[in-house]
Amino acid sequence: MPEVRLRVLNKVGLHARPAVLFVKTAKKFSSNISVGKGGSWANAKSIIELLSLDVRCGDEIVVRAEGEDADKALSELKSLIEEKFGEE
Repeated sequence: MPEVRLRVLNKVGLHARPAVLFVKTAKKFSSNISVGKGGSWANAKSIIELLSLDVRCGDEIVVRAEGEDADKALSELKSLIEEKFGEE
């Protein structure tokens, strides 16, 4: 299963608007996508599960995807995080 490790560097982490953007992007893909932080995992297509990880600025996360569009999904989610969700 392909995965990427990323450091979240936008000011608020994966909360509020950035979390909604992350979930919207994940939902565009048929692959199963999960996000991990500190041993806990969440469905990337669930805002409630994603928020429960309490991802803050500076935290490292792992994003995993499984399915026919997994590589494309990881690429888009990686770009979203690296571009700090369009902030700053």
